[in-house]
Amino acid sequence: MRSLLLTALVATALVAGPAWAQDTAKKAAKGGEKKTAPAAAKKPAADTETKVKMQDLPPAVQNSVKEQTKGATLKGLSKEVEEGKTFYEAETTVAGHGKDILFDADGNVVSVEEEVAIDKIPAAARDAIQKAVGTGKLTKLETVKEKGNTFYEGLIKKGAKETEVKVDANGKPVK
Repeated sequence: MRSLLLTALVATALVAGPAWAQDTAKKAAKGGEKKTAPAAAKKPAADTETKVKMQDLPPAVQNSVKEQTKGATLKGLSKEVEEGKTFYEAETTVAGHGKDILFDADGNVVSVEEEVAIDKIPAAARDAIQKAVGTGKLTKLETVKEKGNTFYEGLIKKGAKETEVKVDANGKPVK
């Protein structure tokens, strides 16, 4: 009885196995059976930055860039995708220092980053940044205006490592 049952199982596997494999191969060739990672395992799209030309910008952004960069030297434009949202950045030079302006897809100014000398920022912010610098070197300092707030962003180099510190006018850390 056992050998009869075993023979039946083996026969079924021999007949059904190749047919199942062939059916799966046909579906895969048609693109019908795709293996995907579970939703929780999928990574969000990586943030990207691409150099663009003025004519590549949406018309509203072109108008805003022209308006906001009057009197400045336009050094470059880029399209940035951050957390799935598209922004456009104009990199400029004004009176010998850098100024970057970030626009949303509708041409609204999202943020302005402008290089500044350390003696031109509030004392509490200056003290907090100098404390963070420690034995390192402050390689860049910017005033950042975004969402109605102003803060100060310093780029610090210690050996081969670069870090960024952000503080408000009172010297408190900004996230």
